[in-house]
Amino acid sequence: MPALRSHQTMVAGIAAAIAQRQTDVRDVLAAVTPGGGKSLLPVIMGAALMRAGLIDRICWIVPRDSLRRQAEEAFADPRWREALGHGIALRAAENGRDPCRGLQGYVTTYQAVAAAPDLHLQEFRRHRYLLAVDELHHLPAVADTGTATTAEDETAWSRSILPLLESAAARLLMSGTLERADGRPILWLPYRTPQGVRRVREIDFKAPGWAIVGYSRRQALAEKAILPVTFGAMDGTATWLDAERTTRSVDALSRAGENTRDALFTALRTGFAQAMLREAYRSCREHRAKRRAAATGPNGAEHEGAGLGKLLVIAPDQETARNYLDTLRGWMPGAQAARMAQIAISERRDAQEVVAAFRLRPEPAVLVSVAMAYEGLDAPAISHVACLTHIRSRPWLEQAIARATRVDPHAGAYEQQRAVIYHPSDMMFERFRQMVETQQGTRAMVKTRRQHELPFERTVEAEPEIIPLESNATALRFAVVAPGPDFGNPPPGRDSADRPSAERPSKDGVQVPSAVEHHLRQRIGQIVAAQVIEDQDNNLVAEGPVSYHTYNAVLKRCMNKARSEMTLSELEAALGWLERNRISDHLHLIADDPQYRWSSRRKGRGAGAVTAFSKPSRRTPHHGTVKPAS
Repeated sequence: MPALRSHQTMVAGIAAAIAQRQTDVRDVLAAVTPGGGKSLLPVIMGAALMRAGLIDRICWIVPRDSLRRQAEEAFADPRWREALGHGIALRAAENGRDPCRGLQGYVTTYQAVAAAPDLHLQEFRRHRYLLAVDELHHLPAVADTGTATTAEDETAWSRSILPLLESAAARLLMSGTLERADGRPILWLPYRTPQGVRRVREIDFKAPGWAIVGYSRRQALAEKAILPVTFGAMDGTATWLDAERTTRSVDALSRAGENTRDALFTALRTGFAQAMLREAYRSCREHRAKRRAAATGPNGAEHEGAGLGKLLVIAPDQETARNYLDTLRGWMPGAQAARMAQIAISERRDAQEVVAAFRLRPEPAVLVSVAMAYEGLDAPAISHVACLTHIRSRPWLEQAIARATRVDPHAGAYEQQRAVIYHPSDMMFERFRQMVETQQGTRAMVKTRRQHELPFERTVEAEPEIIPLESNATALRFAVVAPGPDFGNPPPGRDSADRPSAERPSKDGVQVPSAVEHHLRQRIGQIVAAQVIEDQDNNLVAEGPVSYHTYNAVLKRCMNKARSEMTLSELEAALGWLERNRISDHLHLIADDPQYRWSSRRKGRGAGAVTAFSKPSRRTPHHGTVKPAS
């Protein structure tokens, strides 16, 4: 049985007390250091409360779409299913009717709730829900959102999620930090009234109905739940033209003083960034080579690619991210570059697929991103992070470095694993370094300056009006890194064509509900399309059009539901029906269907094309044909 960590044991004890009616607690706050293992907490609490009959369903809200699959996997993990004795399954839901689709709960995002708040509220009023909110610090308290310049999306998220918190039967609130960079209170948390003149907010540990669980970096390191961090600070020079087109420069980022912001802006887009990328790439490449050699079996068979280490590059903006990608690919063999280094930015349609591949497969080994892949990304293979970003808020940086501190079960002994963070050596990052090993507490100081006024906390529109000229790294010497085989060559005897397909469902072979639904819908679509082609080629339909749209309409009538709304069991039933029946035998079902007649006209077909289906097909009925439901 897998061992529970101390904070997981505490949540299990609280959930057991709630299940046995020994406490009035209905709100559990888990302040867990990033990488410490929050994703198991909803499974632990949900299994206990559902077994006791206190809840009917579970809703897990995450801040990013890329995290929905990870939440599904937490409930689908066979080890914890056996250890906790649960059979709960959650699906990654869109904003459609019946988000659970016959399962015990669903996973959604802040954005989805804000887009359709009534849909989710109605669902909560129909059932008793455990509501798990991940990374709660993104949500400012509603009473405080109208007083200043809180981001509009965060305000909408808070106002939409608040009614769900009020309606839930129990709540599990999780965060890697108990403070916001702008100093505002966090939604729903119980605070003490500030005393005296000090503007300090503290969590009220004795608030009625609350249980608060903390898990600091120090505790996680003591339990070997996360890896210690090795920082690689890189200093350098920078030269730029200011708004008046006067040449400015600094001899060292670490001594830039009031010019730090402009110097860093320049460094991240010129030679300094390339030098830091090269060092991070070289270090990760050497680490992978050592791990590959250690993983080679006695018979010479090479490791399959897991546990070698990966590099995550965090860029300041999307345009610079693309430049970083080109630079990295230039250091790799041409045949391997596109496969081994990928980019995940919001403007790319395949961004979510790229992030999933980075998490679950040996390739890609390098991922360049801006913000999509930093928070909550559960990729234990990450061993190196190049933090080429201008953001300097403590919560953000804690999340960023935590991408490399997860323990990789495939990477050998704990002592052999590494978490290496490369970063510019500016004064604000150095201050953050000094705080990394301190205890994560529950006291949140209210900053005298707001987040949008802090240095480096600028959006693209607020970037300095300067022209970067050049920069160089000075603290380290770099040699030319020749591309080696460790970043791309497939193991001997295994060609790249034999690699796992893009449809690999999940890590460890776990089939999460959304992946199974997707596969079944694809399979149904393939069968429908195949029947269309067969009927066209063999003239099996005497009159009327034969098209994918038409056959889909017939299938929907036979099944009494669109497959986009079907549960898993209904999708399996539809697939079984298609394997026994021909859709062309049931075309008469839509002959007088006004909805299909209207949709046909929208697709460029005339209404008369539908009435031709009133005559039965001349084809001899298939031996498996069954009478459809009326």
